[in-house]
Amino acid sequence: MASKTLRGTALSTLIASSLFLAACDKAPEQQGAPPPMPVTVVTLKAENVALTRELAGRANASQLAEVRPQVSGIVERLMFNEGGSVRAGQVLYQIDQTAFRAAANSAQASLARAQAALTTARLNAERSAELVKIDAVSRQEDEAAQAVLRQAQADVNAARAQLQSAQVPLGFSRVTAPISGRISHSAVTRGALVTAAQGTALATIQQLDPMYVEVTQSSSELLQLRREIEGGQSQASGSVPVDILLEDGSVFPHAGQLRFAEATVNPATGSVLLRVVVPNPEQLLLPGMYVKARLTNAQRQGALLAPQQGISRDAKGNATALVVNAENKVEPREVKVSRAIGDKWLVESGLAAGDKLIVAGFQKIGPGAEVVPQEAGAQPSAPVGASADKPAAQTAGN
Repeated sequence: MASKTLRGTALSTLIASSLFLAACDKAPEQQGAPPPMPVTVVTLKAENVALTRELAGRANASQLAEVRPQVSGIVERLMFNEGGSVRAGQVLYQIDQTAFRAAANSAQASLARAQAALTTARLNAERSAELVKIDAVSRQEDEAAQAVLRQAQADVNAARAQLQSAQVPLGFSRVTAPISGRISHSAVTRGALVTAAQGTALATIQQLDPMYVEVTQSSSELLQLRREIEGGQSQASGSVPVDILLEDGSVFPHAGQLRFAEATVNPATGSVLLRVVVPNPEQLLLPGMYVKARLTNAQRQGALLAPQQGISRDAKGNATALVVNAENKVEPREVKVSRAIGDKWLVESGLAAGDKLIVAGFQKIGPGAEVVPQEAGAQPSAPVGASADKPAAQTAGN
């Protein structure tokens, strides 16, 4: 009985060992080659692209005038609201007119005296001209009367000029606004003594509608753009609309227009000054505000835009990309990009229309690996072989 039990145990052990070795031999056959990995791709297409550039700058008033007195005297009144709006010709300051009015009155009296003398000289000259015809007076006396008349006329002209000269400082005693706009705070108060052509301005007026946005662009960028236009790669824009980006990143509701480009390169910065005229009816833009100007310089025909997540840099800083070729294998490319347009790179070389650029799924792939491309935005598909492996696993578990 013991011998039969021993033989049964040995037979069971032999059968289990045989089954184990058979399972080990079949394991590599069941594993086989790894299935292709799914990757997300974007098929590149040629399109017409507006070449834009964001440039930082500052907002400036389109007109700025410093208010200064042209006569000396004591300020009697301030006739404006500080920080408010003023119009051209509006009286801002009233300077004491006492001395100026007295001088003007004196000049007016001198003019009246000269006019009275002219009337008397004219009557005498007319009477003398009649008397000389009948030889009642000598010709010499008549000539003297005519000379006195001309002298009286000259005195009237001189007195009138003196009156005009006296009225000039009288008019300047009312300091007016040279332009319309927003006025600053006043540098003087009532009772202050001001002098003609003093160095300190009484106030400053800035015209805020329209506004100037002055930005700088690299001369090398302008040179490259001109070469692209001359080479036919890009087309120049007839009018250059400009979008203004505020400090918080929002877009200003009114588009500007490029009106001025400096003809000289700043030797210190290597840049060119550009001026953009921006409507500002709500006066949201203020002088000195930091803004960005988005300029459309040209149009690129048949351009390629590659998503930024599909372009990487190697250790030397060169731009590289991975594409899926016709055999669904990963192919590395060295590319050249020039500028960012939104969330994409403008491709200059290395990629062509129709290429499938890999934008996701880089973790488990490499050059030459077989992949399953899935267009970005499409419904994802299951990896190759997944449907076959799942029933096999369930069968093994059962």
